[in-house]
Amino acid sequence: MQLYQNEESRAPINLEYASFWKRMAAFFTDTLIISFFMSLFVLPVIGIDTIPELTDIEGRLKLQGLVFLVAWLYFASFESSSRQATLGKQVFGIFVTDTEGYRLSFLRASGRYFGKVVSNLTLLIGYLMAAFTRRRQALHDKIAGTLVLQHPGIAPTKPTED
Repeated sequence: MQLYQNEESRAPINLEYASFWKRMAAFFTDTLIISFFMSLFVLPVIGIDTIPELTDIEGRLKLQGLVFLVAWLYFASFESSSRQATLGKQVFGIFVTDTEGYRLSFLRASGRYFGKVVSNLTLLIGYLMAAFTRRRQALHDKIAGTLVLQHPGIAPTKPTED
């Protein structure tokens, strides 16, 4: 995929699609961050001090709903931000765009997150698609029309002759 460095120079930047393994590592990093945030801030504020028992279906559903809400806001907010990446993606130097290379709107980033529900329902095969598709798109990327790209390395600049 080619993007342009800036409007004046129109110098193309060649970007590579993020590898399946970097995406997986970023996802696990994000999961740890969300879990840490939930444990330290959200659960104590709402008064949950222990994980509900397996037999407490209502308590488990409330907790899962809360995790889903926090994760949605985390992923959609970060992926539609100016950095175009969650904290985990930033650590691994990858970011999310639409198929034209533009920043996602919060609505499209939300669609991408909700598309992950479909990827989960396919016994995670929707995630594995990122390892085998030409543009390294998982099922939720295809649904939302998004790409996950590797940040280009900073190229050395040529010294100017005075």
